[in-house]
Amino acid sequence: MATSDRSIRRPGGLVLLDGASARAAGRVWLVGAGPGDPELLTLKALKALQGAQVVVHDGLVSDEILDLAPAGAQRISVAKRKSRHAYPQEEINRMLVAFALQGLRVVRLKGGDPFIFGRGGEELEACREAGVECVIVPGVTAALAAGASAGAPLTHRGMAQAVTFVTGHAAKDGEPDLDWESLARPNQTVVIYMGVSTASGIARRLTQAGRSPATPALIVENASRADERRLVTTLGGLAEVAATLKGPALLIVGEAMALAQAGEAGLVTQIEARAVELGGK
Repeated sequence: MATSDRSIRRPGGLVLLDGASARAAGRVWLVGAGPGDPELLTLKALKALQGAQVVVHDGLVSDEILDLAPAGAQRISVAKRKSRHAYPQEEINRMLVAFALQGLRVVRLKGGDPFIFGRGGEELEACREAGVECVIVPGVTAALAAGASAGAPLTHRGMAQAVTFVTGHAAKDGEPDLDWESLARPNQTVVIYMGVSTASGIARRLTQAGRSPATPALIVENASRADERRLVTTLGGLAEVAATLKGPALLIVGEAMALAQAGEAGLVTQIEARAVELGGK
């Protein structure tokens, strides 16, 4: 019996042949790689990575984690930096779908957790629209690693009855559109992702909304990595300290950050003294 050469058009304009040459669809794993330390990978993430045929990864995923993938797996970096994207998000979505429709096991390896400011929801939607199975593997988000390494709990009896994750990134290089009055309430921890470049505006808006400039703050650069750097300051000194950083960092503001242990003690002594001075103004 002759093989049909009828084609099937799939979402995104991809075309597969209907017949013996058609391949069973693969699967996409959205995997949280954690903040960088390979020992913070979950077992499920490790298993997914070890079974990958294609690894589409963020620029912040460490080499130690990438090396856990099979040697024959294709690696594709879709690194994003401020104002410079190697691939637009729409292209990443199409890439994941296309590889899966070729019958491949695709791991989309994302720093931290896929659903914490990782645009994992958009990639999940793209897979669903294309009829591609997508498995979500959560990861340790950077805020958890930063608090743990500094010995500063994100929630703490009498100091922080809530914790809120927000983004400091704004779509048009302005200030993020946040509920500043809510974030300014005492006895809560506010974690700002991607907020180094907007630290000045964030600190100003929080203090204008009523948060004390003397509120303890912690900045963690490269959380969980060998070059991690922890700086203790206050909300009043946040902008000045953030201006000294070059790598990706988290800003954490809240009373519980008074428990934080900083790194590079000689440097921090100067920063704390200046931060106290600024906080008192």
